[in-house]
Amino acid sequence: MTFKYRYRKQIIIISIIVLLLGALGYYVYCNKKEEKDSEKASILLESTKKKRKKAPKKEEDTEIMVDVKGEVSNAGIYTLKSGSRVIDAINMAGGLTPNANTSVLNLSKKLTDEMVIIIYSNYEVQNFEKTKEVENTVLENCKTGYDNVNNDACIEADKSSEKTGKVSLNSATIEELMTLSGVGEAKANSIIEYRNKNGGFKNIEDIKNVSGIGDALFDKIKENITL
Repeated sequence: MTFKYRYRKQIIIISIIVLLLGALGYYVYCNKKEEKDSEKASILLESTKKKRKKAPKKEEDTEIMVDVKGEVSNAGIYTLKSGSRVIDAINMAGGLTPNANTSVLNLSKKLTDEMVIIIYSNYEVQNFEKTKEVENTVLENCKTGYDNVNNDACIEADKSSEKTGKVSLNSATIEELMTLSGVGEAKANSIIEYRNKNGGFKNIEDIKNVSGIGDALFDKIKENITL
C-alpha cells in the first residue's frame, strides 16, 4: 500500500483546510481593500464639498436687474447676467428706435444692480447741445435730462479734458470740432454722424474711420482730442 493511498483522507482534509484558509484570507484582504477604497472615496468627497463651499460664485452666475427707459422698442425692467454692458440691456429691450441718440452714453459701461438706463431722442440731445459749455453741460444734462431721473449710463465728465482744453469726440459740437486743425464743417458733421451711428468713439484712433480723416490729419490733431 502506497503512502499516498494510506494517507489519502488526511491529504484531502489538509487540502480542504488549506483551501478554506486561502479563501478566508482572500475574503479578509478584499474586505480591507474595500474599506480603504471606501475611506478614500469618503475623504475625496468631503474635500470636494469643502472646495465647492469655498469657491466664490462666478460673476457670470449672478444676476442683476436694470430699468431701461426712453428710445428703445420695449422699455421696462430686465434681468441680465452680472458683467453685462449697457448695449446688452438695450438689445434686451428690443434695440434702439430710429429716433434714438446715444452720443452722450457709454454703451460699453458695465451694468450694476438697480441701474437706470435712459436712451435719449435726437431732439433731447440737441436741446442739451444748445448750450455752449458742451463739455460740462451736455454730460450733466445727460444725468438728469429725463424727468429729473438719474441716468446711470451717462459718460462721466472727464475733468482732465477741462484743464487741457482738448476737444471731446463724444460730446463736442460742430463748432468745437471745427476748432481742430484741418477739420471743416463737412468733416465735423461726418464725425458727429459716425458718433451717432456707432454709439460714440471707443478710442481716439477711431476718428480715422471717419470719411476724409486719414493718418496725416490724425497725427495733426491727436494731441488736441480726447474721448
